Amino acid sequence: MENYRAPEEEKDPHLWAIAKKRANFKASFITYLVINAFLWVIWYLTSNGKMYGGVPWPVWPTLGWGIGIAFQYFGAYVYPRNNSTESEYEKLKRKQDNK
Repeated sequence: MENYRAPEEEKDPHLWAIAKKRANFKASFITYLVINAFLWVIWYLTSNGKMYGGVPWPVWPTLGWGIGIAFQYFGAYVYPRNNSTESEYEKLKRKQDNK
């Protein structure tokens, strides 16, 4: 079975950029899940599931990396067209045209 690839001139550059963001998010999210599952398994096996009066150490990488994953999600699905470079360019272009 062949993968269909549209010729470059047929691709809408904005839609292509959104598709790339979403594909990158999916790959990052899968990596996040696998690595964090591995960290939690290591913690469980080395501590026998006991907390020892504190917070399990895998919480910190899970939360830290999770914040980054959340930002990547919002960039890919919630605000996919919000490109600050492009919007700044458009502002400068309008400003130049008004002179």
